Amino acid sequence: MQIKDNVFVITGGGRGLGRAMAVHLAEQGAKLALVDLDGAALDETVGLCAEKGAEARSYICNITDEAKVEQAFAQIKQDFGQINGLVNNAGLLRDGMLIKVKDGELVGKMSLDQWQSVVDVNQTGTFLCTREAAGIMAVQGQGGVIVNISSVAKAGNIGQTNYAATKAAVASMVVTWGRELARHGIRVGGIAPGVISTDMTAQMKPEAIERLVAAVPVGRLGEMSEMAHTLQYIIENDFFNGRIVEMDGGLRM
Repeated sequence: MQIKDNVFVITGGGRGLGRAMAVHLAEQGAKLALVDLDGAALDETVGLCAEKGAEARSYICNITDEAKVEQAFAQIKQDFGQINGLVNNAGLLRDGMLIKVKDGELVGKMSLDQWQSVVDVNQTGTFLCTREAAGIMAVQGQGGVIVNISSVAKAGNIGQTNYAATKAAVASMVVTWGRELARHGIRVGGIAPGVISTDMTAQMKPEAIERLVAAVPVGRLGEMSEMAHTLQYIIENDFFNGRIVEMDGGLRM
């Protein structure tokens, strides 16, 4: 699929990876529908896309709310006339150990809210947004592309029972939807990044960054521009379907 003049929805488009991918697609001539809960951050991203000469609009939406997602995608379709691509980037981290034991006593455990909140955003939100986008694309009859952002943590990681489970789920959705939606000309791909240099990692202690870098065979963190480049590859390669790109510098958890 060509990027120029096509309409792409990016969830979590207000900042971080979502913003980087949006600006990159804007440079390629895409039209952007950016979804997030942070209106101020969305406005900033819209402005950055506009600087690249792209049409971009913001949509404040809680992707865990079925009715809100239905309304948002209907509005995007009305505003742009079509939807050609979706990037399921929005995600939530609420790390914690499953249980904590000290001196033979159970002193803590992951709460149901800690589990459910991550499942609601990362897994259910991805499902709802894809369902709405796929329905619109299928009826349009022009095909389309959907990209799920998974994580190296999908293989399992200490302290991330909730996050790892959801990232494994969205990876399996790539395979399922890649098979289901191909009949409508809709391809589905995924990216499983390792540790990427973002505003969040910039706030980490230097010694924590050093430990992360030491674990990556290529000897550095990934760049947001590299994530955006991987997204471009999936969009433009019409034979890519039902697979995950492991964009982790060789890191394995």
